[in-house]
Amino acid sequence: MKTLEQSNDTLREDYKLCPKTGRVFRAGARGSWLAWGFSAMGVASLLWFLVRVIPKPSRAAYPCQRAAFPLASSFVVWMAALVGSAFAWRMSRRRDARLWQACLWGAAALALAALVVTSLPTVRAWAGNPPHVAKGVAKGIFPGRVVWVHAPEATSWADYKSPEHWFETNHTDLAVVEEMMSKAVRSVGGGDSDAAAWDAIFRYFNLNHGKGDRGYQAGEKVAIKINLATCGSQYPTTYVDIYGTYEKLNGSDGHSMNTIDNSPQMLLSLLRHLVYAVGVNQTNIYLGDPSASLPKYMWDKLHPEFPAVHYFDNYGGHGTQTRMRTQFSAVPFNWSTNASWSTNGAGKLQDYVPVPFAVADYIIDFAVLKGHSTGITVCGKNWYGSLLRLPNTWYRDANGPDQWGVMNYVNMHYSTPRPKSYGYAGLGHYRAIVDLMGHPALGGKTLLCLVDGLFAGYCSESKPVKWNMAPFNGDWPSSLFVSQDPVAIDSVCYDFLLNEWPSIVNYGTPAAPDDLQGGAEDYLHEAAGTNDPVSGICYPPSGTFYDPGRTGVRLASLGVHEHWNNPTSKQYSRNLGTGQGIELVALTATRPDAVLAVSKAGSQAVVSWQDSLTDFRLQSATNLAATNLWSNVTNSPVLVQGRSTVTNEVLGWRRFYRLIK
Repeated sequence: MKTLEQSNDTLREDYKLCPKTGRVFRAGARGSWLAWGFSAMGVASLLWFLVRVIPKPSRAAYPCQRAAFPLASSFVVWMAALVGSAFAWRMSRRRDARLWQACLWGAAALALAALVVTSLPTVRAWAGNPPHVAKGVAKGIFPGRVVWVHAPEATSWADYKSPEHWFETNHTDLAVVEEMMSKAVRSVGGGDSDAAAWDAIFRYFNLNHGKGDRGYQAGEKVAIKINLATCGSQYPTTYVDIYGTYEKLNGSDGHSMNTIDNSPQMLLSLLRHLVYAVGVNQTNIYLGDPSASLPKYMWDKLHPEFPAVHYFDNYGGHGTQTRMRTQFSAVPFNWSTNASWSTNGAGKLQDYVPVPFAVADYIIDFAVLKGHSTGITVCGKNWYGSLLRLPNTWYRDANGPDQWGVMNYVNMHYSTPRPKSYGYAGLGHYRAIVDLMGHPALGGKTLLCLVDGLFAGYCSESKPVKWNMAPFNGDWPSSLFVSQDPVAIDSVCYDFLLNEWPSIVNYGTPAAPDDLQGGAEDYLHEAAGTNDPVSGICYPPSGTFYDPGRTGVRLASLGVHEHWNNPTSKQYSRNLGTGQGIELVALTATRPDAVLAVSKAGSQAVVSWQDSLTDFRLQSATNLAATNLWSNVTNSPVLVQGRSTVTNEVLGWRRFYRLIK
């Protein structure tokens, strides 16, 4: 049993006496370490932000500063509110204060006390990527199917600051990329061959566009919209040397050629599928980005094998690398909003669809896996570069040919989820992306959606960063995503990007670093729509009457949207058998055995392959118009490159080579 003296000793050790009020309080009260921890982290974040950003403001865009700023700002507000509430409370209790003064000071103290509580950092509900029921109507031969092919062998590269570039043949393996493309297409279309899968994909499109049950027909045109945002046309002499080599420039840090665009190996593989498996004549293929310049490194990889393809960009190339100069067609593009959203507020100029998309019978949306200051950039945001004039209303010929300037178009950036700038955070807003996805001459012609994830871009500047989540584990994503459902494929990519880079997908710009409050996925909610139980029609949550083609009919659901169950198993409702949403098919690809190799022997090149492949024969052809033109080769060709089907140009003549069983 404790004596009185022992009890007093315990009181002295565990409790303290306030010298002013005489009240006893416990020195080590539970939670004090939390308060001190928050204060210490707040001070450290504030000092770190000030020390790093004041000497060089551009550092505010760095990931570490984007993470530090919200905590630092919360700490400043919390401290100011805490001091202010204490001061107001003391003023309200002054003996000489009148009743009305005491009431005012008391009200101020309560308000500031509330601010103390609300300014503490909280865990956002949307930051955890909460699951929700599938929204919209799934599309595709296999409804809602998204194929993800992961092939670590496809990439072997150091990092952004490497003097060697990500797109070079020794860093991106064409043979593995072709295996990825083949597996993805076959899984999306079905069938045991590339040709059969593509035929099914074209038949599905034509059946759903009133063209009957038929595949591709000779003479039909295919346009491929790629993403060349890092070669943007608004600052041509900054990004691409359009008056000289037409090469992508290295910028102020000396490494901008390593910012990520579509991989030329991915594009080469897709062109081979269209020309060799589908039978599309090169002259009926259009490939490019109306809002950018197609750089030399990409031209050099694609043009030698496919010289008759129409490579289009904003300016049109000069000299021997002539690209198609994109122009507006007569097909109008309309916006489903009454907001002026123009640069000078005087109205809106009529938009028109660029020629390559207007003349196309089919469009392939080939995006790049990227984060962005407004959330994500994949197939939906890829359409932002599809109107020739830029999203911010800049136009190449505003004041005459190549006399660029800003015009009175709709500013598409005003509908992106940027909290403080435009107030469009959260869900339930009009999104310009949906009009682009649903216009009959743009997204309405989409045959297939692909996302190039070999090297993912961290933010809008598209600097490649290796991924930490499983199964990448500190390596490049080395992935390809393919789907017939434009909403489902972006939903899957959203989950991948959110899990890997939550600070990018959830946050706005450094000037407005508030959470986007789920706004990054709002266009997916709008595009999918919510099913009305009475009419069965899918209505967008914002209530917008999306009708970019001025048909008088509301856009139907463009696809299905939901989230995976968790980042480990990555399963959706169709995988789990719990709904009619997304089915994620996860595949892997490795370097195939039947690969032609090229080596030098004096002044000649020698073509070889593994000795174990004794059942393979080398064949050649001078024309690929018909499959019966292949013949066995008894002597080695002079020069070949790549795998399966390859071209060889020596002294003006051309031959094709392949290994076949």
